[in-house]
Amino acid sequence: MEIVITILFFIYGLIFGSFFNVVGLRIPKGESIVRPPSHCTVCDRNLTTRDLVPVFSYLFLRGKCRGCGTKIHWMYPVMELVTGLLFAFAYFQLGFTLELAVAILFISLLVIITISDIAYMLIPDKILLFFLIPLIVFRIFSPLTPWWDSILGAIIGFGILFLIAVLSKGGMGGGDIKLFFVIGLVLGTTHTLLTLFLASLIGAIVGVITLRIAKKGRKTPIPFGPSIAIAAIIAYFFGNSLVDWYMNMFF
Repeated sequence: MEIVITILFFIYGLIFGSFFNVVGLRIPKGESIVRPPSHCTVCDRNLTTRDLVPVFSYLFLRGKCRGCGTKIHWMYPVMELVTGLLFAFAYFQLGFTLELAVAILFISLLVIITISDIAYMLIPDKILLFFLIPLIVFRIFSPLTPWWDSILGAIIGFGILFLIAVLSKGGMGGGDIKLFFVIGLVLGTTHTLLTLFLASLIGAIVGVITLRIAKKGRKTPIPFGPSIAIAAIIAYFFGNSLVDWYMNMFF
């Protein structure tokens, strides 16, 4: 039975991942997520049900629009698959608990801001605010230990990123700063600091690889949101293990 439910969460994740692509690409441009319906941005053909099956439509169409043959961006199927896997993993780890609701909301937020940041180098306030309110509610009913660690984590997460932005004179985006406030609320102090460390490490590696492949200068802007998202997911699910490993290794 557990396997069946896990598979259902995977399917739900695929479906929601498809919707998150729409949200992440339209909200930053101030567009409705309902109208116009999903369509090819090149030939403007409305997509049919066959075109909208998460991941599988991309594979069957060989990554091209059925109408004009334009290549479909890899981000669509990748984010659908990632969301499906994360939803399933969240249920596998947490079961039917209040914390599962926190995990699903947190994953959804991180997926959407990743899409938005990759596409536009922007993390919209509307998206952060939309998720902030329910996350606060669920953190009240599924608190960290101690309960005030969420408040402290939010303050520290926001404060450190804000300080970095001031010292670097704009080297850190406002969306990243506000995102760390939400991350601090969900993860608490220790795991927020872990997220910052991991995000910096992941961001540095991604930056070096990206700049070498693109053969561009060091000042080329690279979205930091995806690195933060990956780091936050790692800290959320494996933070305790990583902290314990570090403490046993060096103390």
